[in-house]
Amino acid sequence: MNRVVFNKVAWRPALDTASVPRGRENGMHALRHFYASVLLDAGESIKALSEYLGHHDPGFTLRTYTHLMPSSEKRTREAVSRVFGDGPKSDDGPTTAQGA
Repeated sequence: MNRVVFNKVAWRPALDTASVPRGRENGMHALRHFYASVLLDAGESIKALSEYLGHHDPGFTLRTYTHLMPSSEKRTREAVSRVFGDGPKSDDGPTTAQGA
């Protein structure tokens, strides 16, 4: 669907019905940023997000959304904890890479 048409026939009427003021902070661009932040929080890669958003350069996507990236320190601690049996269980890990 064309974003201009969606904005006119769906988004703006929804804002009006919900008594949400129109403006940049509640516009389609804000919805786009929300979409990106949800995907990053879920662990989606910058490369995939870049494709979904239609960016030609994943570096642009990274520069735009780097502040939303999960902490690498937290991911590192969780990965090491999983290996030693003190974290969330998953089907991937050192033995998966060895074909066990």
